[in-house]
Amino acid sequence: MRRLIIPCILTMLLAVNAAAQKKRVAVLDFEYATVRSNVQAIFGTDEDIGKGISDLVVEKLVNSGQYSVIERKALDKILAEQNFSNSDRADASTAARIGRILGVDAIILGSITQFGRDDKSTGIAGGAVDRVGGRFGLGGVRRNESKAVVGITARMINTETAEILATARGVGESKRSGTSLLGSGGGSVAAGGAVDMSSANFANTIIGEAVNAAVAQLCTQLDQQAARLPTRAVKIEGLVADSTDGILVLNVGSRAGVKVGDRLSVRRKVREVRDPETGKILRSIEETLGEVVITEVDESSSVGKFTGSTAPKVGDVVRN
Repeated sequence: MRRLIIPCILTMLLAVNAAAQKKRVAVLDFEYATVRSNVQAIFGTDEDIGKGISDLVVEKLVNSGQYSVIERKALDKILAEQNFSNSDRADASTAARIGRILGVDAIILGSITQFGRDDKSTGIAGGAVDRVGGRFGLGGVRRNESKAVVGITARMINTETAEILATARGVGESKRSGTSLLGSGGGSVAAGGAVDMSSANFANTIIGEAVNAAVAQLCTQLDQQAARLPTRAVKIEGLVADSTDGILVLNVGSRAGVKVGDRLSVRRKVREVRDPETGKILRSIEETLGEVVITEVDESSSVGKFTGSTAPKVGDVVRN
């Protein structure tokens, strides 16, 4: 019995350790300016396929278990607060800044490079398919059996240095051909007036098949390069916002890297040492009051139980 218990314990410890070492990433909406005319021709309007493909990438990465992925509402909140334009987000330096605010190890930027029918077919009513525009539904294309092809690329950006850590590329082609890229979808592919790329209806279309194949290929490559992300030492520093009966509320939360179970030192500034010539502060002298163990965390604050010899007060410093 003892021989069976020990391997089980070791397996559990390894699983816990692996989970603790997951790198945190965020995925920005994919840029799709180069295929916008194709999107309008296929759907009849300008649909935000960049957001749709980003959501599919997030779902794949979460299910693979290689990364801890920031949820969309947290990302959208930061983007709204910081008022970043779409062009700003495509810049590696700006993306790294967004990632630092979110407290992630890397941020993933993506582009959609191909979205439409395959251009290998020729000869429609004596003429060739328009290879330049690549439009669907024009010049008699609907009379030709076409396959859907989707191409996407991604860059993984180090949030500390804005360095490109890894790149990935996915190309997907539908298994079927047809007269309409949205045909054979089992009904409408729209939800609330917009295309829902995560729906079964969209997945069953020819273009949906190509999208999912491209996303799967890209995410497999990203998973394989997870080890390239450096281990980032999380530095937590905040202030006591409230102290009542040994329960502290801090002004730092998950965005700063705080997690339930963290043990943070609680300190109080005693005095400052200044340069006698310039008056510049050389260092602050602090005394340690005790320790707070975090029990609750939200995005911008946390709560913990304090133990120590001196009761903390508002403004005292907390550090890991």
